[in-house]
Amino acid sequence: MKQLHILVLNGPNLNLLGTREPGHYGAETLADINQKLISLADNLGVELTTLQSNHEGELVEHIQKAGEDGIDAILINPAAYTHTSVAIRDALLATCIPFVEVHLSNIHKREEFRHRSLLVDAAVGTVAGFGPSSYTMALHGIIAHLQHKQGE
Repeated sequence: MKQLHILVLNGPNLNLLGTREPGHYGAETLADINQKLISLADNLGVELTTLQSNHEGELVEHIQKAGEDGIDAILINPAAYTHTSVAIRDALLATCIPFVEVHLSNIHKREEFRHRSLLVDAAVGTVAGFGPSSYTMALHGIIAHLQHKQGE
């Protein structure tokens, strides 16, 4: 069985974690979250790449490149692009890479405009509301999904 390679993409303003609205997002930085994810992935024998961008087009390019590079799955926290980016949705659909939508906060307990996700119906699953643990839950979930698919 080949080693799984998972891409973690983080959208706009997530580079400000730790200082940005800690009541919603917590005190951990994105670097803290990434380090925990990389450590967990190493322990699980999974290769993990993490990227963050404040630019929609750059996120689209990373998704397209993931398709070319044979990435097995994507964990994506599209942040504000959750509610607005048809381009990110189209890139995810075009690559046919399974993905999990991740959110630190429970978007359904927030402002009305945050309740709608343009990705949710195409995602393998969504994990939201558990702070940084949302990422580790999503990683475990997508690995189980991929292993199940490999066993079919």
